[in-house]
Amino acid sequence: MNDSIQPGARDFCTTRWSMVRGALGDGKQARRALEELCKAYWYPLYAFVRRQGHQAHDAQDLTQEFFARLISKDWLEGLEPERGKFRAWLLASIKHFLCNEWDRDHAAKRGGGQVLLSIDEATAESRYLREPVAVDNAELLYDRRWALTLLERVMARLREEFSRAGKSELFVAIKGTLTGDAPSYAEIASQLDTTEGAVKAAVHRLRERYRAAIREEIAETVDGAAEIEEELRHLLAVLSH
Repeated sequence: MNDSIQPGARDFCTTRWSMVRGALGDGKQARRALEELCKAYWYPLYAFVRRQGHQAHDAQDLTQEFFARLISKDWLEGLEPERGKFRAWLLASIKHFLCNEWDRDHAAKRGGGQVLLSIDEATAESRYLREPVAVDNAELLYDRRWALTLLERVMARLREEFSRAGKSELFVAIKGTLTGDAPSYAEIASQLDTTEGAVKAAVHRLRERYRAAIREEIAETVDGAAEIEEELRHLLAVLSH
């Protein structure tokens, strides 16, 4: 079995806010970048709003309205790396929004009635109800969801890279080794009709790519190597709670 894979890792420039800055403007590319930001952060924000005491339907409206404000008020236009990590800026922004700018009775009039996110309330609430009750701190829950969403995005990226390389079966067989939820190398080798040595080499490459992909994902919304390291430490800290 040829286990080699040339992953399609994304290049990113010295300015690490490529995802955020890509969302500026009115073109299709900007729209796609904004949609990526919404996909990455809508559930952590929804979970934060719910843990603040808002009911499910209100939390859905609040999350929708927040993203509408994010665009209509051009909050991203003046956002620079010097303002801090995008994760932290977004949390501070929704806290300000909840405290000062939400009037539930006028929700339908705001944002021009546009729906930016396709939030399935049942799915969102089902996810929320599975959150650990012990995590009663809304900010900690937001950070945990940010971290887990980031890891989900990394896994999706790796799945796509393996698929493009024609290695989907290999990825499915060894992805559990990243979380300790996988059969033995001998069992995987038997499943793939290869050797344990080949499986071991493939797992080693996957782990290296996984670590690199996490750094790349973090790098999208911070500025500079030092902040990448800070976010990595933060990610490990929140996942340990």
